[in-house]
Amino acid sequence: MIINHPLLGPRDAAEFVYLGDASLIDRPDGEQDGAGEAFYEYQYLRGNPAGAHEELWFHEQGDRSWLVVTRDTTTHEITQVRLARDVAQERGRGQ
Repeated sequence: MIINHPLLGPRDAAEFVYLGDASLIDRPDGEQDGAGEAFYEYQYLRGNPAGAHEELWFHEQGDRSWLVVTRDTTTHEITQVRLARDVAQERGRGQ
C-alpha cells in the first residue's frame, strides 16, 4: 500500500505505523460534567466501520510526522492524507 505523504510524496506503508482511529485526536475535556464516562468511551469503545474511515498513521521510518489517512476498510483505497496537526487545528484542538 502506498501512502501519499503531504510533504514527502508517495511512500510505502512499511515506513509507517498504524495507530488506530483518528477520533483519538478529539480527546474529551476532563473539566466537563460526565468526564469519566467520556474518557471511558474515548479509551475503550471503538467502532469497526466498513467503508471510508479516518486513521492515525505515524511516519516512523521518515520524518516522524503524524498523518490522518482516510482509507476504505473494504478495499484499502486511500482517498485522502493530511497532517494530523492540520486536522487537529481544523477541529479546534492543538492551538
